[in-house]
Amino acid sequence: MQNYCITTDSNSDLPSSYTEKFGTTIIPQYYAFGDEVYGDEKNMPPAEFYERMKQGELPSSMANNPAVIREKFEQILEKGMDILHIAFSSALSGSYNNVYVTAQELCEEYPGRKIIVLDSLNVSLAETILVIKANHFLEEGKTLEENAALLEEYKKHLHVQFTVDDLFHLKRGGRISGAAAAVGTALNLKPFLYVGTNGNLVSDGTSRGRKKSIRTLAERMKNTLGDAPDKTVPVGIVHGNCPEDARMAADFVTELTGITDIIINDISPSIGTHAGPGALGILYYGEEKKN
Repeated sequence: MQNYCITTDSNSDLPSSYTEKFGTTIIPQYYAFGDEVYGDEKNMPPAEFYERMKQGELPSSMANNPAVIREKFEQILEKGMDILHIAFSSALSGSYNNVYVTAQELCEEYPGRKIIVLDSLNVSLAETILVIKANHFLEEGKTLEENAALLEEYKKHLHVQFTVDDLFHLKRGGRISGAAAAVGTALNLKPFLYVGTNGNLVSDGTSRGRKKSIRTLAERMKNTLGDAPDKTVPVGIVHGNCPEDARMAADFVTELTGITDIIINDISPSIGTHAGPGALGILYYGEEKKN
């Protein structure tokens, strides 16, 4: 057995069942309502978080804490183990850089130990898929370096397609203009976005009406699955406190693709700060992304 472990951050939305199965160390991401900060030992149930947003409260998000990263990594290094960390997209947060810098410092302090920080260029359950695959490679006996190299290629095939229910939060985050948000709301338009090859968010058209937008996500998935989808990992569906819509999306995915291995989970508050209540995404392994 190789002497290293896989770690990730809370933006991976890694389900607790996988956290327990793999013994995964999670680096917390933070969010706040006013001066009240959450994200480590203090957390808020997602349903409460999104309900407070619906009531008009505006949360903020912040990157991970280098002191916490150090503490959690040192606990592993002191056991004589190396680390492969799967990080939230560097294009969307400073968290990757915080982990990378801390990892470099620790490698100097623990000669002989190795830490590889993999920029997933992805978000949420796409990170979870990488964690699952990384643990598969670990179980197969791949070395730390071999595992990281395989994941670098694998991540190019991970797709994140999502829509939001309320354009206000995209406007607040600078993704669309105030005028576009006003017009889109009046016309009941639901925008589509995806995570591009550089790990950034890309706007990709609109649909009118909620149900149609959810089915369109499933259709886009079907069209980008490619000839050989990886059946060793699940499809992920994430939502901002809209579980019924998530189940509808799962039904559409199964109807259109035949895939039944599906994880449904909440969008973590630190991501939900920007996506808002009603956000919904489908995350999966498919053909290599083109843009």
